[in-house]
Amino acid sequence: MRPSKRAPDEMRPVSFERGVARYAEGSCLVKFGNTHVLCAATLEDKPPPWLRGQGRGWVTAEYAMLPRATHTRTRRESSSGKPSGRTQEIQRLIGRSLRAVTNLPALGERQIVVDCDVIQADGGTRTASITGAWLALHDCFQWMRSRSIIKDNPLRDHVAAVSCGVCNGEAVIDLDYAEDSTAETDANFVITGAGGLVEVQATAEVAVFSEDNLGSMLTLARGGIDKLVQLQKAALA
Repeated sequence: MRPSKRAPDEMRPVSFERGVARYAEGSCLVKFGNTHVLCAATLEDKPPPWLRGQGRGWVTAEYAMLPRATHTRTRRESSSGKPSGRTQEIQRLIGRSLRAVTNLPALGERQIVVDCDVIQADGGTRTASITGAWLALHDCFQWMRSRSIIKDNPLRDHVAAVSCGVCNGEAVIDLDYAEDSTAETDANFVITGAGGLVEVQATAEVAVFSEDNLGSMLTLARGGIDKLVQLQKAALA
């Protein structure tokens, strides 16, 4: 039995609240159970310096965890002068996931920055960030279209992410902290609405995992992504 009493293929309750940041071009408060992340998209009317003159735009992300998002206070990374390796890895993952479904030339020479700030953490902060960031990015593009900044929607598909793992020898989906901290295998899957794999991260934490384990986790992840994409669509309806 999982600590949360959920079935192996049962995700935590997921919700999206759009337009929560008054000044952002697009925003979304995403909740995966007790993991809550505020995603806010900002339009910058110029590309990064290395992309200037190439006639296409860029989508990137920044990620941070608020000091009391966890059981004990975490020191702000700004006070140490640079983001941690974990933070850099996660924000690069979010950026790659969003770019995978974005037509960058359709942006023109502009950049969208999506800030993902974890308000409360209970496992799966990166997967919640990716899933909510897609909605914030969508609304930013809608904001741009409504002002004739761009003509067409640059988004080519949905993208969402979910964690899976092997706990007590069984594949399970959407790990909370109680499971994530003791899982034998920890994995994250980023998948598009059409079913394309964007990124798969899988790590043996306690014991090695088999191809059958990986296949079981992927099957669970595909089912979870289908649900998340349907929830994204419902949030836009």
